[in-house]
Amino acid sequence: MGEYADKPMACRDCGRPFTFTAGEQEFYASRGFSEPTRCAECRATRKASRDSGGYGGDREYGSSRGSGYGSNPRSQGGARQMFQAVCADCGTATEVPFEPRQGRPVHCRDCFEQRNPRR
Repeated sequence: MGEYADKPMACRDCGRPFTFTAGEQEFYASRGFSEPTRCAECRATRKASRDSGGYGGDREYGSSRGSGYGSNPRSQGGARQMFQAVCADCGTATEVPFEPRQGRPVHCRDCFEQRNPRR
C-alpha cells in the first residue's frame, strides 16, 4: 500500500464525515475509479434507487429541472462533469465525461481513437 494513507472526507449528500481508507484508495486506483464523493450509506441508497428503476433526482443534475433520461444538464447551463481515470491500455491518467465503473475499461483519447478510428 505504501503511497496511500487514510483520507478523511465529507459526503456530498448528507455532509457526514467518512474515511477513504488506504486500502480503498489502492483498489480504486487499480481499477481507474474516481474517488467516492458519498459515504457508504448514501452510495447504497443511491444504488438502490437506480436499481429500482427510478432515477432518484440526482442533485448533480437538479431534479427540479426535469432531470432524467433524455435530459442534458449542459443545455440547462451546467458544465459537463469530468471524472479522473487511468487508461486501461497505456496507464496514462485521463479525464472522461462519465463515471468509470468496475469491470469496464477506460481509455485515454489517443488509445480510444486507435481502437475506434473515425470513419
